[in-house]
Amino acid sequence: MATVRDATYDVLRTLGMTTVFGNPGSTEEPFLQDFPADFHYVHALHEATAVAMADGYAQASGVPAHVNLHTAPGTGNGMGNLVTAWHNKTPLIVTAGQQTREMLLLEPRLASRRPTELPQPYVKWAYEPARAQDIPAAMLRAYATAVQPPAGPVFLSLPMDDWAQPADPPPAPRTVATRFAPDPQRLEEFVRALAGSRNPVLVYGPGVDRSGSWPAAVALAERLAAPVWSAPATERAVFPEDHPHFRGVLPYAIGPLAEALRGHDMVLVVGAPVFRYYPYVPGGHLPDGARLLHITDDPDEAARAPVGDSLLSDPGLALAALVEGVPPSDRPAPTRPDAPPPPPPEIGTPLSADAMFAALAAHWPTDGVLVQESPSNLSALRRQLRITRPASYFTMASGGLGYGLPAAIGVALAERDTGRGRPVVAVIGDGSFHYSVQALWTAARLALPVVVVVPVNQQYAILKAFAELKHTPGVPGLDLPGLDVTAIAAGYGCATQVVETPDQLGAALSAGLRADRPTVLPVPISTDVPSIL
Repeated sequence: MATVRDATYDVLRTLGMTTVFGNPGSTEEPFLQDFPADFHYVHALHEATAVAMADGYAQASGVPAHVNLHTAPGTGNGMGNLVTAWHNKTPLIVTAGQQTREMLLLEPRLASRRPTELPQPYVKWAYEPARAQDIPAAMLRAYATAVQPPAGPVFLSLPMDDWAQPADPPPAPRTVATRFAPDPQRLEEFVRALAGSRNPVLVYGPGVDRSGSWPAAVALAERLAAPVWSAPATERAVFPEDHPHFRGVLPYAIGPLAEALRGHDMVLVVGAPVFRYYPYVPGGHLPDGARLLHITDDPDEAARAPVGDSLLSDPGLALAALVEGVPPSDRPAPTRPDAPPPPPPEIGTPLSADAMFAALAAHWPTDGVLVQESPSNLSALRRQLRITRPASYFTMASGGLGYGLPAAIGVALAERDTGRGRPVVAVIGDGSFHYSVQALWTAARLALPVVVVVPVNQQYAILKAFAELKHTPGVPGLDLPGLDVTAIAAGYGCATQVVETPDQLGAALSAGLRADRPTVLPVPISTDVPSIL
């Protein structure tokens, strides 16, 4: 007779979810016993690392990922990156063990007291099945919930004695749609408003990349002869950054953002919230006289927007409809400002952040994928390295550290599993690096040729920048002396080399991308603290 465990693995096979990310615990062993040969268990050394790896894998592969956590303490360990998965809109099925049903009344050790409340509000659905036999069908419902827009993580708490119970007949396989088109009447209103605007501007967000809509985004910009900004603090690149219409990334504070849009009478925001702000710098949300139109697949984003008129739709379907409906503009195409290009950054010792990223850009692989978590150096990185291909830039939407390094490993594994084999480079600040450094062990065990560039300034420079902005001197704990990145990386099984010049960076990057294991490249950089804005 088939058991609940047998039936659940069959459901996972049907869904194509044969990769499981996790850190095994006692409450998960009944599920993991006699692990099937056609499944792959990706072993992380910490639950937060497992969640971020699964997130990167799901985003790069384009399909949901399964991450298996320990009961309450392990789920708690994973919560930071579960928050990020929620904000990243990543479809994850998160399962966690629960104590044996016969003992739950006694609240024994490792019982999760309120398992469906623990991950809230950062999951779309949380459930502990009333019967063991409901687990396979609950897995199907979890999948359908995770993939429907806005995509996101779901959570199942699964008692450890359920797996050996006899199964009901298998649930019928079923599918759900994952995209929806715009309301035709509302869409026509947007078409008329854009066609009648004097000087429109486009603000694209991560939904454009998630929906595979770069061609439509470019076509609309050219049809409207409109400049394009990336939404502030976006977790994915949204438009070819070498395109003449591209203006850069909007600042993520209220007043400066509105100032950047000054002169435009119409702002169209697609696939992003209106807007992602931090820190608080007061001002109007829009320049005087401007109207905002907003397209999103997330009802919450539409509801909380402080200004503008919203249209619910898959961003890609809406962009395609706008391209078809908006007449070509007779305005001249926007041109870049006449200011001369900035001179190449000076090469000093140690390197400035700009000099380091200019060297990285000079040696960037044509089809490379960048995963970054270096907040204090982000402006320099985006100045020097332009993203020109879809699905080539990933970071955390939440603002929480500890995501980037394991996410890069998940992305690299997805590149291997899908057969695309795109090279993956992570830029992880030395502060961020130590939040999830144990992820390197998994990368080494999987022999992934991911290259991790670590700008080393021995400080939380982003926090020093915030302290300057907010006039809060004397904050403790902002320096990071005595950390040996090279020794730590070698201890986890990585190739490693301290890089001090642009030529060394180019050679080490090239060698690392050809290697049979991860490579960690610490780069000492200037300790100058950049402005937060």
